[in-house]
Amino acid sequence: MPRFFDDSFSEANPYLSDENARHIGFSLRMRKGEAVTVCAQGIDYQCEIDCISQDTITLHILETAPCAAEPSISVTLYQALPKADKLEQIVQKSIELGVTAIVPVLTRRCVARLTPAEFEKKRSRYEKIARAAAMQSGRGCIPAIGSLCTLEQAAKQMKDAQTAVVLYETEGGVSFSAVSADASSYAVMVGSEGGFDPEEIAVLKDQGVIPVWLGKRILRCETAPLAALSVLMHRTGNL
Repeated sequence: MPRFFDDSFSEANPYLSDENARHIGFSLRMRKGEAVTVCAQGIDYQCEIDCISQDTITLHILETAPCAAEPSISVTLYQALPKADKLEQIVQKSIELGVTAIVPVLTRRCVARLTPAEFEKKRSRYEKIARAAAMQSGRGCIPAIGSLCTLEQAAKQMKDAQTAVVLYETEGGVSFSAVSADASSYAVMVGSEGGFDPEEIAVLKDQGVIPVWLGKRILRCETAPLAALSVLMHRTGNL
């Protein structure tokens, strides 16, 4: 069944317009009485088409329920900016695994050196990838792609999560699999190709971020977040 995202959709406002309406009416050539699912703020609305006009699709809501594909936890991934198209892969796969938001971070060892303004020009591309990944995986919302920030800014933001960790390959103390599975919100920071330098880890520790490791093998920057998310989702009963 086709799925569409529209956070303005509700029982009081059972309409789709603009791009969604054009996709239903012109691309899919759907007709009155056919079934669609509308996702709005984590709620799935099972609907049938009531009326199709040029710019608006009026729907009849048959059933509502929380989206079963949405995890019970909130996870924000703070990803140090990788080079080339690796961030596209990370966005796509982490959304399939259930991440809530992705925030790109410029760290000292990032090979890619974009300014915030330069990243903003690319952000619409990542948002399109996020939307497609959310639709493909049956998510109930589209995870946000944040603005490019510094490590210091990210460290302060991570304090808002109940549990905040940074993957640090030289840290031999805490295994990621030992991180608490009882929190409702998590912040996970992953480095770029060059990882982190000790001063950056000290900044994160000062903000309460816990360095953890994923084992003795060194994972690529595009592999590490997916491994971490898989472990976290499994341990919290979301995978």
